[in-house]
Amino acid sequence: MSFDLPVLPKGWGYVPLDQLAHKNSVTYGVVQPGTALSEGVSIVRVNNFKDGRIELADLMQIAPAIEAKYSRTRLQGGEVLLTLVGSVGQVAVASKALSGFNVARAVAVIHPVQDIEPEWIALCLRSPLSQHLLGSRANTTVQTTINLKDLRALPIPLPSGPERQRIAVVMGALDDRIALLRETNGTLEAIAQALFKSWFVDFDPVRAKAEGLEPEGMDADTAALFPYSFEESELGLVPSGWKVGKVEDLMELPYGKALKATDRVDGPVPVYGSGGITGCHNESLVNGPSVIVGRKGTVGSLYWEDRPFFPIDTVFYVRTDNPLTYCYYLLQTLGLEDMNTDGAVPGLNRNNAYRLPVVVATTSILESFDEIVSSLRNKMFSNCQHTQTLTQLRDTLLPRLISGQLRLPEAEVMVEDVCA
Repeated sequence: MSFDLPVLPKGWGYVPLDQLAHKNSVTYGVVQPGTALSEGVSIVRVNNFKDGRIELADLMQIAPAIEAKYSRTRLQGGEVLLTLVGSVGQVAVASKALSGFNVARAVAVIHPVQDIEPEWIALCLRSPLSQHLLGSRANTTVQTTINLKDLRALPIPLPSGPERQRIAVVMGALDDRIALLRETNGTLEAIAQALFKSWFVDFDPVRAKAEGLEPEGMDADTAALFPYSFEESELGLVPSGWKVGKVEDLMELPYGKALKATDRVDGPVPVYGSGGITGCHNESLVNGPSVIVGRKGTVGSLYWEDRPFFPIDTVFYVRTDNPLTYCYYLLQTLGLEDMNTDGAVPGLNRNNAYRLPVVVATTSILESFDEIVSSLRNKMFSNCQHTQTLTQLRDTLLPRLISGQLRLPEAEVMVEDVCA
């Protein structure tokens, strides 16, 4: 099979992928995993790939007897994993934490020979050139599928060992920084959710004061905002002085506007559907910040957006005079994802959402919550902006470094400047 390949620097060369891997190691995993078990051998599936890493939160477990038939793809750590079916072309290096795991049929396992770094192969597979070559030969008849024959023949650029290692270090530093920022944002989001639950679901500050204790994790001025007792309501016991209302008392959910892909003009404005960002446009419909709520398709999905954005007609967005932070975390607790009222295409009825009963705290408490959580969300937005900058730099450097078009000293300076 012939490829039209860029010219490499002197001393570099292209080598087919299967010549850089152990014999017969470029293959796929468990074809018929059987019924998922609560205990068994974990297998990596396409949904476990995220941002160049394997997430361990939703691993499928299969019977050991079934897994034993696929020992050739049993992981030890250090293998390169590539998705072959569906969302093809996602790449990760198996960590030691995956030792003893296996992979699904939709995932390829590549076990590099001893003197070839798995990080280098992973970088090459992630490159636009490899993604283009594999994608151009993928079978798209039913579900996009990469053929193992094409994968094995894929040309991998190969500089000297020290050059490969230095490039991997530079790119690894960017990947690690991006991962750290995303993990930090995950932590900040969890803190905000926990604070909402403590104040407005479990009523922890009120319970503490009712028992003659000082509420934890807040200063005296904030603690003074909460009542000392509960009172009966249609929703059961609620903090004294708080109201029972409905979602429509707190916010409006306007419809988004139709915007076909063919009508969009490339620009800086994210376009939101119920599955998240679906593209970009040069004009906004909402000047943000606001919250996007999935209406059709992915019912009840929620997205916070700080920037101006364009919500299409498969979503609602939030308009409110109350703290947006409070509305966002309140919506997370209402079970909107379970409120599908349509048949063929899942749909959320806005009036049903409006009628949902909620317990509403005093204005001073809502403002106090907003002050705390807004500072967290500001930090999250800053981290997102930094992540975007690092990602753009990484995606710019990757093809130029592995093709030799950009040499390391210049790239190292660029990375140091951005990561400083």
